[in-house]
Amino acid sequence: MKVVLYTNEYPPNIYGGAGVAVEYLTRELSLLMDVEVRCFGDQKVKLPHLQVAGYKPWAALAKGADKGLGKALEAVSVNLQFCKNNTADIVHCHTWYANLGGFFAKLLYKVPFVLTTHSLEPHRPWKREQLGGAYDLSSWIEENAVQSADAVIAVSHGMKADILSCYNVPASRIHVIHNGIDLAEYSRTTSSKALRKWKIDPAKPYVLFVGRITRQKGIIHLVNAIPHIDPEAQIVLCAGAPDTKEIAAEMEASVAKISKVHKNVIWIRGMLPKNEVIELYSHAAVFCCPSIYEPFGIINVEAMACGVPVVASGVGGILEVVVPEKTGLLVPFQALKDGACEPCNPEKFSRDLAAAVNRVLRNPSLARKFSAAGRRRAETQFSWAGVAKKTYDLYRSLVR
Repeated sequence: MKVVLYTNEYPPNIYGGAGVAVEYLTRELSLLMDVEVRCFGDQKVKLPHLQVAGYKPWAALAKGADKGLGKALEAVSVNLQFCKNNTADIVHCHTWYANLGGFFAKLLYKVPFVLTTHSLEPHRPWKREQLGGAYDLSSWIEENAVQSADAVIAVSHGMKADILSCYNVPASRIHVIHNGIDLAEYSRTTSSKALRKWKIDPAKPYVLFVGRITRQKGIIHLVNAIPHIDPEAQIVLCAGAPDTKEIAAEMEASVAKISKVHKNVIWIRGMLPKNEVIELYSHAAVFCCPSIYEPFGIINVEAMACGVPVVASGVGGILEVVVPEKTGLLVPFQALKDGACEPCNPEKFSRDLAAAVNRVLRNPSLARKFSAAGRRRAETQFSWAGVAKKTYDLYRSLVR
């Protein structure tokens, strides 16, 4: 049996959780079956059971397009290239960027079509700020794919509930398979090279954020919480890849304002290599995930695997990852009454984040308890080998 995966992100071009999931899933699947990956880019890999080919967009298709539509049309052009030939028994797509190709492959080659939902467009209205009118296209592609797929993989039970609330699809077609973690790679390290590189004082505790600058990750709410966090603690914001110029400007202004009040803010502007991120996790006093929408939250599993106490917003798949009062603390999140993924009271949410962070910072025994329990939970509940086996079994059931 052979599977082909269509994806936007694949190493070295990874900027989010979906790309991380595809990287490790394909590695483990290749130990069970033949795997082909078709992705955006110029990658070219040929291993015994894993082949990767990158595809570049047809620039001519987007030339002269209305403002904001060029990138979406380029994505469509890559999808058309993805499905121009097929030798696989099943096609598996990740995110709306690649779902159209899977839909076409099902029609053209009569193979089962699987997609993994790493997020849902109806729950990310702020994407219109990034995509403009193309948000309507991405929403249509996602809806069409979910309703056409032979199986939909939800990365959490919360995500399954969201799919059922958004789309008319039988519950029996949705399969919950959590994401995982490479436990050998993500573990506590004693190295402090990255701390020295980024001028982080190893003698002072620090609160860590790792993620993209996007509405979804809630980083602005964490920045607004900084004045209420213990002033002796360092705040390390490992944050890059802003979705839009507008949120980049908002982040600049917010950090500049906060830095006048809290002198220990360190903003690392970029997505760091894995070894540096693991080192930052390993020495952090608290990892904070203030996401306002998070279908799974693989970042929290990474932190737990490195033995860091986690303070996270109580939304989506995070509720299935972080065990409150055992591996960390969950901050209640009350959304606006209209259902938008925005806090009903942003100021209170930021203060609650700060209060939870301070509780861990000021209680070393609690922090040690969360640290040990988090690593144990990562070891027992989240492994990529287990994820791959469940995915492989799903493929077999569809091919048969």
